Amino acid sequence: MTPIVLESERHLKWRALDRLEWALMALGGLCLACFALSVFFDVVTRELGRPWLWLQEVTATFFTYGIFIGTAVATRRADHLYLSALTEAMTGNIRIVFEVFNRAVVGGVGLCMVVFGWQNFLSGFGSFRMPSMTPIASLYAAIPLCGALVALFSLEQIVNGLRNGFEHAPRDHAAHEQPHIV
Repeated sequence: MTPIVLESERHLKWRALDRLEWALMALGGLCLACFALSVFFDVVTRELGRPWLWLQEVTATFFTYGIFIGTAVATRRADHLYLSALTEAMTGNIRIVFEVFNRAVVGGVGLCMVVFGWQNFLSGFGSFRMPSMTPIASLYAAIPLCGALVALFSLEQIVNGLRNGFEHAPRDHAAHEQPHIV
């Protein structure tokens, strides 16, 4: 497996989670592709006057899981959810405080997603999707799973940031560096 982590960001990441990130990126890409394909088939079958009503359920499932998987990956890659422009202008202890605070807030949101997502998941066995009669819990399962990953990736960055520092390679070096994606 080719690494997908930029060396300028390696100091914030555990190598043990690289395979998980790779798998999540592949799964997210699969969800996106299947979402697009199911929308295409939904439109085509409706235009032909022979709609496949179950395709709306499939589309919603791929969309939901793709969003939550993407949120988890974006958390590990620090692609959103952080006030990075503000913290990158800081140095020293004040930067450490803000970096930890930002990631702790995101981790807290992840833990809330675990707790309240789990409650939604359990209550979702009383409601059903039509026409398949699948419990809506099948969609709600994505919430606590995403929350656990967001919390894990936030913890990873806090621990590694406190151990190795939050600052990464200088901008001109990082700008020329390309990630290695399979």
